[in-house]
Amino acid sequence: MMMNRLWAPCLAFLYSALSALAADRPNILFVMSDDHTSQAIGAYGGRLASLNPTPTIDALATEGMVMENAFCQNAICTPSRSSIMTGQGNAVNGCIVLGLDLPPDRQYLAIEMKKAGYQTAVVGKWHLKSRPEAFDYYKTLIKQGDYFDPTFEVPDSEGGKVQMSGHSTDCITESALDWFEKKRDKTKPFFFALQYKAPHSKFLYAPRYENYLADVTIPEPENMRDRKNHGSIATRGNNGELIKVIGGSVGRRNKFFNNVKPNSRYEWANGFDQTQSDADILSDGYQAYLKSYLRCVKGVDDNLKRVIEYLKAEGLYENTVIMYTGDQGFYLGEHDYVDKRWPYEESMRMPFIVRYPGGVKVGRSDAIVENIDYAPTMLDFAGVETPDYMQGKSFKSILETGNEPEGWKQSAYYHFWMHMSDLRIPGNIGIRTKRYKLIQFYGCRSDQSQPDSPPAWELYDLKLDPAEDNNVYDNPEYASVIADLKTQLKARRAELGEDDPKFACNQVINEFWEYGPEERARAIEIADGYALKKKVKFEKSQGKKRKKK
Repeated sequence: MMMNRLWAPCLAFLYSALSALAADRPNILFVMSDDHTSQAIGAYGGRLASLNPTPTIDALATEGMVMENAFCQNAICTPSRSSIMTGQGNAVNGCIVLGLDLPPDRQYLAIEMKKAGYQTAVVGKWHLKSRPEAFDYYKTLIKQGDYFDPTFEVPDSEGGKVQMSGHSTDCITESALDWFEKKRDKTKPFFFALQYKAPHSKFLYAPRYENYLADVTIPEPENMRDRKNHGSIATRGNNGELIKVIGGSVGRRNKFFNNVKPNSRYEWANGFDQTQSDADILSDGYQAYLKSYLRCVKGVDDNLKRVIEYLKAEGLYENTVIMYTGDQGFYLGEHDYVDKRWPYEESMRMPFIVRYPGGVKVGRSDAIVENIDYAPTMLDFAGVETPDYMQGKSFKSILETGNEPEGWKQSAYYHFWMHMSDLRIPGNIGIRTKRYKLIQFYGCRSDQSQPDSPPAWELYDLKLDPAEDNNVYDNPEYASVIADLKTQLKARRAELGEDDPKFACNQVINEFWEYGPEERARAIEIADGYALKKKVKFEKSQGKKRKKK
């Protein structure tokens, strides 16, 4: 009892000191939209910039730092979000595929922010299975959540759930503003994660945007109709036999996963004239796809403006670090691809914009950063050193100065584990430097030790070929480049725990590491077998349809 009385004043003093220190630190608003790709943000330029889809986000960019080389290590929702929350790669945090769990004791970013004296909250899409109970407050969508009249999990509501009326983007914003107005502790700095569902497919936008871009013809990517020398035997087959079954398409290229077949995931497909030529239906499919997507983006941008206006009105804007990102990139027709998952630029690249007049330089940086670096950077702004268990590194000094510190990473790592799930994209690993990208498609699930789709390597010279139209892996002029990149790739895999033998797929990765005549011959055999299997499956499905008729 005497010891408790002696310690009580000390603990009170320590708590008071920590609270005072926290009060001097900036607020942190982390905004993440699902599948919002850099091609659909004006500040990143490109063919859509003239449409002015994101004036609010672009305004943040003009007052802050635009990261031009921000990348995710796995372009799918749960894996990317888990890396952001843990500061760890997926081999370590365990969320290698969709639907896996990140329990409260591993929701490290929220845990460390609370320890630093921050009030923490998350509103919107979560998608990490366990509720975000490491936060002081949460109001999050169940799984993917609904676009209209969404139901949220809320700790302080009857039954732990509450349903709202309206479009999810509006509902998420209203919920955020309600927290700021009624639940924010004004004696503490806040860490608030504002996470929109939009523009995730099915791209269901609020009705008020129906006429947005209605009379505009959106420019197509130059490589949508001609994929050129993009890809390899892993994605095209030995003689083009896999082109129709690998990777979801805008038009009819992929028989199984495309935007224009009736009863697809996209509602607009049911209104298409299916007797059109492939070229014409590709045009219509692209326009419908982009307009629905950009209408969702417009809703996010307009709602973010509401939040910013509130921060300004409350005197919080200048002392808040505002970060805007997507959980990965997204395809908008490039190479006739849709969705994400691929190790290519449109999918792997993330937008990342930071505004904070108290400590972020206005400008652009080509420093390579990864989503495992986001948590350490946010913690750095909160005055917290990166915990030893995090694999990412803070890039706060880059945001402050525009310069890379000595020894800063020169590559981004990538690993898509969900082999042939959903849109039929093969399992793959890769490394991306400022000039080159080296990819290995290894062709199996993490628990498999034999490939069922053809392994292959691809190399892109991003200085000469930023659109990744020309795979130069077989060009002998790049032999030394490939050798160096493979050395770097092996080192990154070891650093991130990716080479752990518990993952059976590493046997295949190693088996096809050297890609000589024997490995190529085996890849051709696998490609022929995969194409035949898909052909038989397709013919059977067509036969069943005919019988039903």
